[in-house]
Amino acid sequence: MARAALALLLAPPLLIGTFRFAPVPATPLMLIRSAQGHGWERDWVPLSSIAPALAESVVAAEDNLFCREPLGFDLGALREEAGAWWRGERPRGASTVTMQTAKNLMLWPGRDPLRKAIEAWLTPQVALLWPKRRVMEVYLNIVEFGPGLYGAEAAARAHFGKPAAALTPREAARLAAVLPSPLNWSASRPAPHVLRRAAVIERRVGQLGPLLDCLR
Repeated sequence: MARAALALLLAPPLLIGTFRFAPVPATPLMLIRSAQGHGWERDWVPLSSIAPALAESVVAAEDNLFCREPLGFDLGALREEAGAWWRGERPRGASTVTMQTAKNLMLWPGRDPLRKAIEAWLTPQVALLWPKRRVMEVYLNIVEFGPGLYGAEAAARAHFGKPAAALTPREAARLAAVLPSPLNWSASRPAPHVLRRAAVIERRVGQLGPLLDCLR
């Protein structure tokens, strides 16, 4: 029993340490989507082969304080979430890029309390063991951009017919815009609300300034 408990405690940091350097071969979500009948398109590329505009757009869309979160949490947003829960309101979500990376790397999709608790345990391990650029590199290579479509390179080629390195700021903003609902929203055939969201993201990138320093 003690050995099993020790293995459960040591396995996550060992895997996180391994993926500090090695490409991630697959994620639980990829396996789940595959079992659901979706395809599986991905092509791992280094962050240097992804247009900087995409990482910047992701920060603008998902986590403005990414570069300022040493443990991977937005503490201000978490306090707001706790306050909303205490008041009986529906929380809006306070998930950071690091939290999403930890979840995508090792956990199943969903919002159940157990998964959220494990995600909270894994997030600081990722934040402490990986530099910010590695967090973003892994995130951009495993995140879901469409049905059976994972990572920036596959998404750029599928939606815009070009490598991720050649994405324009507008194309990058569209890809970031679909992240909340990649099975329903399209970067290449965007609905009006996706276009509006992409425009906000593109404008916000220009306003973040030093908040993007860790990616440069």
